[in-house]
Formats: sequence, C-alpha cells, structure tokens
Amino acid sequence: MSHPELEGYEPGDGRPLRSRGIVTGMRVLVIVGIVALILPGIVVTATTASSTADRSCAIALEQAAPGLSDYQPRFELFSPAGVGWNCYAVEGDGDEILIATMGIIPGAPHLGGE
Repeated sequence: MSHPELEGYEPGDGRPLRSRGIVTGMRVLVIVGIVALILPGIVVTATTASSTADRSCAIALEQAAPGLSDYQPRFELFSPAGVGWNCYAVEGDGDEILIATMGIIPGAPHLGGE
C-alpha cells in the first residue's frame, strides 16, 4: 500500500528535534514564570492578614481588657483556640492572656464569652 503524500520522506536519525539544554531551559523558564505570578499574591495576602489581625486585636483588647495596653496578634498552627490568628494581651510581668480568636482569615474578633 503506497501513500503518495509520503513520497520523498526520509525519517530522521531517531534523535529528538530539540536538544536537552533547550528543554531544560524551557522548564526553568516556566517554573520562574509560575513563581513570579504566585509569589506577589502570597506576599500581599500575608501582609493584609497581618495588618487586619493587628487592628482586630487592638479592638478586642479595648473591649475585653481595657486595663491592659500591650497586645500581640500571631498566627498559630497549634493552639488551644485552634488554627488561625489569636490575640494575646501581655501583662506587666510578661504573662500572656488569650483575649480573642480571629480565625484563619482575621476579621472581627470572637471574644471568649460570645
């Protein structure tokens, strides 16, 4: 069975048309491109969450412990309140008191009695 459209075709020597260096370079370029697209979003999200947690913690401190002036919001994976942002008031002797939990995405604080 003859195929007229294949007349004159000579198969190559079995090597790929692109060299290994070009393929590796393309892979590196794709990885760098993906990181360049994702990293700014992660940085902006973390910065926004941190500043929101700081403001929410200040509000929670005013409501729950008006006598204390020092507070510290922080993200914790393992805490009695669970995963997420927690607001701690710092007493004069350095002891910390959990004032509010704000969840994974910080927002309005959830005070202990509510």
